[in-house]
Amino acid sequence: MRTTETEITFTRPFRIESLVELQDAGTYKLIVDEELIAGLSFPAYKRVATHIEIPSLSAPTVMRQRLQVSYDEIYRALALDARQASPPSLDPFA
Repeated sequence: MRTTETEITFTRPFRIESLVELQDAGTYKLIVDEELIAGLSFPAYKRVATHIEIPSLSAPTVMRQRLQVSYDEIYRALALDARQASPPSLDPFA
């Protein structure tokens, strides 16, 4: 088993199905657990769990919760956040 921790940043408040409430914009810790796929001639891993630590790292609280979420949901929420953060193009041919 291996665990990877990364920080992800949302520029706007976001919602994902796994979390009931709207979450504040900010930087969050994302924890991904993977296990080694046995029997291959090379090391390969499959994702078995993804967690997000809330509230955001910038929130003035010591208490944080780790909640299991869907990796695909997080990816979609980050993509939506990036699209919303980009200013609309003024070029009519873009």
